[in-house]
Amino acid sequence: MAVFDTPEEAFGVLRPICVQLTKTQTVENVEQLQAQLQAVSDSALQELQQYIFFPLRFALKTPGPKRERLIQSVVECLTFVLSSTCVKEQELLQELFSELSACLYSPNSQKPATVSEELKLAVIRGLSTLMHSAYGDIILTFYEPSILPRLGFAVSLLLGLAEQEKSKQIKIAALKCLQVLLFQCDCDDHPRSLDELDQKQLGDLFASFLPGISTALTRVITGDFKQGHNIVVCSLKIFYRTVSFIMADEQLRRVSNVQAKPTVEHRIAKLMVHREATWVKNTGDKLAILLKTIIEGVSVHPHWKVRLELIKLVEALLLKCSQSLVESAGPLLKALVGLLNDESPDVQAQCNKVLRHFADQKVVVGNRALADFLSEHLHSLATALPRLMNSQDDQGKFSTLSLLLGYLKLLGPKVNFVLNSVAHLQRLSKALIQVLELDVADIKIVEERRWNSGHLSASAETSATRPWSQMQRRYFRFFTDERVFLLLRQICQLLGFYGNLYLLVDHFMELYHESVVYRKQAAMILNELIIGAAGLEVENLHEKHVKTSPEELREIVTSVLEEYTSQENWYLVTCIEAEEMEEELTMKHSGLEAITSGTHTCQVTSFPGFSKPSPTICSMNSNIWQLCIQLEGIGHFAYALGADFRLLLMSALYPVLEKAGDQTLLISQAATSAMMDICHACGYDSLPHLINQNADYLVNGISLNLRHLSLHPHTPKVLEVMLRNSDASLLPLVADVIQDVLATLDQFYDKRATSFVGVLHALLAALAQWFPDTGDLGQLQEQSVEEKGSHLSQRPTALEKGLENTATAEDIKQFVLNYLKEKDVADGNVSDFDNEEEEQSVPAHVGENDIGPEVEPPLPVQIQIATNVMERCIHLLSARSLRVRLQVLDVLDLCVVVLQSHQNQLLPLAHRTWPSLVHRLTNDDPLAVLRAFKVLRTLGGKCGDFLRSRFCKDVLPKLAGSLVSQAPVSARAGPVYSHTLAFKLQLAVLQGLGPLCERLDLGEGDLNKVAGACLIYLSAKQPMKLQEAARRVFLHLMKVDPDATWFLLNELYCPQQLTPPHPSLQPVRLWGAAGQRNPFTANVLLLLQELP
Repeated sequence: MAVFDTPEEAFGVLRPICVQLTKTQTVENVEQLQAQLQAVSDSALQELQQYIFFPLRFALKTPGPKRERLIQSVVECLTFVLSSTCVKEQELLQELFSELSACLYSPNSQKPATVSEELKLAVIRGLSTLMHSAYGDIILTFYEPSILPRLGFAVSLLLGLAEQEKSKQIKIAALKCLQVLLFQCDCDDHPRSLDELDQKQLGDLFASFLPGISTALTRVITGDFKQGHNIVVCSLKIFYRTVSFIMADEQLRRVSNVQAKPTVEHRIAKLMVHREATWVKNTGDKLAILLKTIIEGVSVHPHWKVRLELIKLVEALLLKCSQSLVESAGPLLKALVGLLNDESPDVQAQCNKVLRHFADQKVVVGNRALADFLSEHLHSLATALPRLMNSQDDQGKFSTLSLLLGYLKLLGPKVNFVLNSVAHLQRLSKALIQVLELDVADIKIVEERRWNSGHLSASAETSATRPWSQMQRRYFRFFTDERVFLLLRQICQLLGFYGNLYLLVDHFMELYHESVVYRKQAAMILNELIIGAAGLEVENLHEKHVKTSPEELREIVTSVLEEYTSQENWYLVTCIEAEEMEEELTMKHSGLEAITSGTHTCQVTSFPGFSKPSPTICSMNSNIWQLCIQLEGIGHFAYALGADFRLLLMSALYPVLEKAGDQTLLISQAATSAMMDICHACGYDSLPHLINQNADYLVNGISLNLRHLSLHPHTPKVLEVMLRNSDASLLPLVADVIQDVLATLDQFYDKRATSFVGVLHALLAALAQWFPDTGDLGQLQEQSVEEKGSHLSQRPTALEKGLENTATAEDIKQFVLNYLKEKDVADGNVSDFDNEEEEQSVPAHVGENDIGPEVEPPLPVQIQIATNVMERCIHLLSARSLRVRLQVLDVLDLCVVVLQSHQNQLLPLAHRTWPSLVHRLTNDDPLAVLRAFKVLRTLGGKCGDFLRSRFCKDVLPKLAGSLVSQAPVSARAGPVYSHTLAFKLQLAVLQGLGPLCERLDLGEGDLNKVAGACLIYLSAKQPMKLQEAARRVFLHLMKVDPDATWFLLNELYCPQQLTPPHPSLQPVRLWGAAGQRNPFTANVLLLLQELP
């Protein structure tokens, strides 16, 4: 289709159609006109605008009923022309505005006419396009007092559509059009800046519509959630833009108290509003009611964009109308602070941004009315807080505390006006104390123990973030929501940041001393106050606020630290320590006394002798949490002071190390976390670095306290933690204090053995790690059956090699002679002549320089220490306390590992240890037997030949007898048997016998004892783990004597007939050659496959 660029061409085309439409108003003629209009350029349309408008307007003005489809077509055609042209005449703008509005007029009702949704939408779009087509400042001339009735009709029409229509599209379109009419359009067509006169003129004009607009929009905003969030957001935007424009303080200050004489007729003058003080006061009171309704509905709206728009409403009204809407300031601020901890991060961010803006503009601090309002509400909230915390659910507590947090943020330094009131400070503190009460009834708190002896943590990198990022999980009596605890901590931090720190610390210290019930909560609050005072993780909305100086903060931390670590607050009862009165009660009742006993049972015995009252579970749990909170506080103090905390290390590090060695898991974890915080704050790379740099001070403290052990019973724990978390460079520094520990152990071996043996265990474990034996080829450990099998398959015996090459008669003769000689040696039938021959066969090589006795070099420090410790272990092996004996056996095992490269020291000590070790193996509690057997395996791996005859004489017969006697019990037992001590003892013996036989190179007779005791465990009736352990025993026996093992297994089950290699030889008949399967068949087949 051709485009008509000139008015002449366009007129020639459009004239016939316009004439036709004027004569006959039909939908077809309107559509034909619109089709032709699309071929005309915008410039030509602008010239012919009035000509084109005439038939269209004539169609709208024609009296009589008209079809809705025709009106819709005419309005759409008008809209098309207006979108391509500009209206340059004020009169035309007003007339078109009236004619379009009249399309929805209903003479018999106040509501919009009941016409089709399509027509309503077309009229709304036409009105919006018309206002956008106004050229230049013509739009400002439109808003004159004379237009008031027509503008009011259009506004009420659009509000009715927004409120009553069901179509979301019409609602949104009506609200958008209302924005345009009220000069709130965001497009570029409308002027952005208005001078004071224009603002006043528009404000006076729109003030007439304020009651209707505000009430109608309030009904829309608080309507059903199902109408969609876009409608609510748009309504909120119109509401606060309209109110903030009409009620703006800046405009109202320029309004005179005397109304000017109106220049319009009386009817219109009655509609006009004079915004003097009385009107402002009355209107502000009425708006306060509407705002309260809006806030109640919108603050809980499920969609985050609606809540975000509420924040913008608060910002606009408080910034522009703080004086005129003074009655609404309280609810607005309350709404704002209530959204501080909204679940939506966008809402939170916008809320914080607005609060910071308020602080920058001094909206609260610079406004006495708002500051007084906040102070009064904080007073009332502090008064009601104890009751609210006791009666509300978690969500209610969260809302109340969010409100309190927002008040504190807005008031900033002025919060001291409330804190200086003793009554309100007491109410606030009691409410915080009450809601922070912990639930200490859980028995798991006190029963969780720290059994492992591993390192705490080798690096301080995990503490580089906030120290409470790994805070221990706590359970509170009055709430379960973690968000409530987070809010409480933020409140305390803000109090510490803005409040008088000396006043607050003194007050909560009084509560700390006042009652044990308050102590934990007061300590938690004190910790957060100091973190807040340091300004860490606190958002400062008031930039001119002066933080607490580092010197003052250090003084306060020093006083709180001294209180925390005082004797009465640090050494609390966290478990029932019965070390000094512990009796070896397990020896007094029948049970698993030794591996030689028959049926193994375990009984629980009561302790009637302990008659004096003991602390309750709740009191011990309370003490545990008290110590955890105080340790956490020390970490917080280090984080708050940073490098300045180095000045307090002398008073803080030693107590924290004491608690790091505590057996209660929670306390140990809290102390570890505190040490990591100290490392990070003071610039130490790791815990070993921290300990080594302060070792001189720590060692001095240990040495002094060891002299008064009754006053400082926890001293050994400090050395224990140091050893577990340092490196070899610490050993020279602690060598002397280790001697002091050994000397003190000699003095208090009957009373304090447990704590000292713990230190010795940590010491030997550290020595084994710091000074590994490079010559050691490996610990005595099991390998899997597959590894053993593959290893054996690669090791054919020397005899087999010989037979494969040349099986001569001389080779067979020599093999038999060697076998008989080895058999005599194993049985002990060795003559003196043979010994002399062996001694003479060893040549004596004496060097030229080897003159005079050899002077042995001094032993390394670690060997001297291990030797001294092992000597103490020999005596402590017979201690009455089972706990001590178990610890001593563990220490003894480590001593053997450390001394393995110094046989001259190890073997005499092993000789002295042997009688006590045999007693533990054969006549002790099963737990001790298990540990003793572990020591025996280690000794077998390190001492070898030295233990062969002793093991075969003193231990092996009883081990074998125990296995044989327990085999029927385990064969009949059910699945629960695998959890008993008897099963664990059987399993340990079976797992250890094989490696011992191989390392000690036992003779044929002793190997037969082992094989005979273990054969029954190859039965399929035995538990699977015992079968696997028995198979491993035979895998080790294959390495020592494969022929005898093969024969023994074939006696149990022979999978095939044995054919003699030569007819002259007699056939061999074995017991297992019957071919019938038995309970041993499966395991025997597996083992025979592993034979080379």
